[in-house]
Amino acid sequence: MLELIQIECKRRDLLTALFYMLVVPLSLVGEPVSADWPMFGGTPQRSLQAEGEIPDQWSVKTGLNIRWMAELGTQTYSSPIISRGKVFVGTNNDKPRNPYHQGDMGVLMAFDEATGNFLWQAATSKLETGTAQDWPGVGVCSSPLIIGDRMYFVNNRNQLVALDTEGFRDGENDGPITGEQYQNITDADYIWVLDLIEEFGVYPHNASNSSPAFLGELIFVGTSNGRSEHHSIVPSPEAPSLVAVNRDNGELRWSDNSPKNNILNGQWTSPTVASIGGVNQVIMPNGDGWIRAFRAQTGEKLWEFDTNPSDSVYPGTRNEILGTPGVLGELVYIANGQDPENGEGEGALFAIDGHGRGDITGTGVVWQYSGIRRSISSPVIHEGLIYYPDFSGFFHCLDARSGELLWVHDTFAAIWGSPVVVGDRIYLGDEDGDVVILRTGSREEVVGENNLGAPIYTTPSPANNSLYIATMGQLFSIHGKTE
Repeated sequence: MLELIQIECKRRDLLTALFYMLVVPLSLVGEPVSADWPMFGGTPQRSLQAEGEIPDQWSVKTGLNIRWMAELGTQTYSSPIISRGKVFVGTNNDKPRNPYHQGDMGVLMAFDEATGNFLWQAATSKLETGTAQDWPGVGVCSSPLIIGDRMYFVNNRNQLVALDTEGFRDGENDGPITGEQYQNITDADYIWVLDLIEEFGVYPHNASNSSPAFLGELIFVGTSNGRSEHHSIVPSPEAPSLVAVNRDNGELRWSDNSPKNNILNGQWTSPTVASIGGVNQVIMPNGDGWIRAFRAQTGEKLWEFDTNPSDSVYPGTRNEILGTPGVLGELVYIANGQDPENGEGEGALFAIDGHGRGDITGTGVVWQYSGIRRSISSPVIHEGLIYYPDFSGFFHCLDARSGELLWVHDTFAAIWGSPVVVGDRIYLGDEDGDVVILRTGSREEVVGENNLGAPIYTTPSPANNSLYIATMGQLFSIHGKTE
């Protein structure tokens, strides 16, 4: 019986891979997700949309529509990922799960989707360089990518890691790595590890954070290459900011280091994969304030766009980019901003024509909206409208084609995460621990607001008629029917 189950799982994994590689054009990958949520944004195009029914009301105090709650560490910046009955999220080790993993570490945890029971974890020691590259207490920031029974994420040591989603709970030690120090039922089963510091000379600034995307056999991920601890230099200007690797073994296929010495601070962004004009593009925002697109299979640079005026100066008037791009048809949407430590300030939101080639700073702007403040979030584009929050707590709705502003909602708290659309509802968390729920459409309509008791620095993840939200120290599964 066990053998038949394993054969069926492998068949399903193959069908999933073929579905993305051969059946679904990337221009359609932005459609709402109907079941699992296997990566940040739900799809390689980062659509941030799902089908299903999520409640408008819940209560931590009474337990209303709270299916379960699980303890995390004390700092959580990774958004939950849901696949094949499990929920995965990165955090720190301030609430150790294993007695032999003590002290400050980065941790990727796995939970049972139905019950919230802890299953296993990947725990990684801090970099010896300390605050310069691995800030105390921050933990794992990357939201993992799941393909079948394989998980890919960037840990706090700036390593791109491939794991078996079952850990050692299936009684197997999947290769080629078989010499893990810890092989208990609550430990991670490593497949391969690509050390971005050791292999490419990457110098992460303060933290490592990028959520991988994929197309076919390739995985795309940012490297977090940045400035020195005191911001005086870029220690590794020739190191890549973006890499494409084979998902089976981690071998490098291509890379790009366009920002070079122009990195303003850190680079903690994630790539988006989309088809524009029949060309599969990897679209990557960079820490120099530019956004660039590459041919997915070869790494050929297709176009690049500077989101700042030519006379801007960091940190006063020049911004970097910390969000992940959204795509609708041929248009690419991105807003710029700065490290939250730099506070609030002016930003800009752009719609860019992704058909262009070369430097399209002067030719590729379809529209620009300057009413937005600095943002570290990603957009959701739904039924011709774009919804985009800024760090100052304002949530903007514009016509995606024209850039016409339709409404702005004030959450009265800083926003670190991104919105997600489920059906005709928008869910958005803030630093006060509130989750505001608005109805999609050209008029502002607040449906409800619920508090989870602690700051939310992550993006809600919908899957299988449930909503998964990580606060700083807890993971919630919210489930129930919308009246």
